Amino acid sequence: MTEKCPKSGMPRELSVGEVAERSGIAVSTLHFYEAKGLIHSQRNRGNQRRYPRGILRRVAVIKVAQRTGIPLSEIAEALSVLPHDRPLTGLDWRRLSENWRGQLDERIARLTKLRNQLDGCIGCGCLSLQECPLRNPLDELAAEGPGPRLLEP
Repeated sequence: MTEKCPKSGMPRELSVGEVAERSGIAVSTLHFYEAKGLIHSQRNRGNQRRYPRGILRRVAVIKVAQRTGIPLSEIAEALSVLPHDRPLTGLDWRRLSENWRGQLDERIARLTKLRNQLDGCIGCGCLSLQECPLRNPLDELAAEGPGPRLLEP
């Protein structure tokens, strides 16, 4: 029988299916997160995963960070310094978001610049090859290395 929290009457621990249902994430994704060290579970006597209720907030933080484009490796690194034995607090989230703020600001600036430069572009049937930010006659930029050069900061 599942132990209940005396205060709320809700189960202290959640099965992987309950976490998936409550968080809107597939069970396979939760297994993946666990394999990557983003979340942790305990095993019950039947060797089934059991998660503390606080896992829901942790999963929410992971989802929000992913939506902003932060790679899972960086999310894992940031979460690794937080305790697994309690739910994340507002202070925890502020610390995480402060660390990611500069990276997000850079990404926003890069995307804004790209959007603004592409506004004048007509899909490389370019009307102004003299001013096109993507123009690279005779592959002059090859010496600077691989990948896009003209749109990067």
